[in-house]
Amino acid sequence: MTSINTHYNAMSAIAALRVTDAAIDKTSKQLETGYRVADAFDDASVFAVAQGIRTNFRAHAAALSSMQQGVSLIDVTVAAINGVLQLADNMRSTLIKASDGSLSDAQRTVYRSDGQQLAQQMTDLVNQGSYQGRNQLLPSSTTATFIADFAGHSFTVPVFDMSAEHSALSGAIDSITDAITATAAYNLIDPLTTASTAAIADFAVVRRQLSTQMDFNDSLVDAMRFGIGALVDSDISANDAMLASLAVQKQLSVAALSLSSNREATIVQLYRDVAVG
Repeated sequence: MTSINTHYNAMSAIAALRVTDAAIDKTSKQLETGYRVADAFDDASVFAVAQGIRTNFRAHAAALSSMQQGVSLIDVTVAAINGVLQLADNMRSTLIKASDGSLSDAQRTVYRSDGQQLAQQMTDLVNQGSYQGRNQLLPSSTTATFIADFAGHSFTVPVFDMSAEHSALSGAIDSITDAITATAAYNLIDPLTTASTAAIADFAVVRRQLSTQMDFNDSLVDAMRFGIGALVDSDISANDAMLASLAVQKQLSVAALSLSSNREATIVQLYRDVAVG
């Protein structure tokens, strides 16, 4: 139908052009953002579900960060205890030599001084065994708690106070005057090393628990990533092909609009010819 009041062909072409432009905008947005559902305007229900998963994802990520702090604290603490054990081995050699009954007082004084330096170095290692302001080896230390998941589960890193064993050993070393007192000091090394070895085992148990939970949380986070991707990620290859197709459709819509305009121009020219005639 041809009408001078209603341009049916042009209206159809414009409507098709609007649809094509809307599809181009949507596809371009998916290419630019990488998401099929970037916000609630794309798909409110899917976006709400994805946001819920993202919230859980962030919670698990925060728990992972917390547990990693716990692992690092344990690693630093155990390193300090191992350092004390190594110094204790060196001290054994020194005190065995100091317990030799054939030594002169001057010679024994040298070994006593060596033992005192080793005892002081133990103290230094304990004081240096801090991570992020926490030290689990001091008499004033308290247990440290680290979040395992957003449900409120947690792990507790214990405290190891070796001050009693170390003070007894240090005092005995300071009191070395002969072979008997040197032997007495030597016998106090075992309580320190036994307690230290047991403490390492306690810390190792908590570290293993943290590592196991971290591996589980990593698996959950990966599963959540896949789940979110399946919900909202766009297919870049498909979008690229679609955009090329839409560009062709837009060209055809523009051509159709141009043809319809030319047709109306022909009708106007016909009226002019009639008027002139």
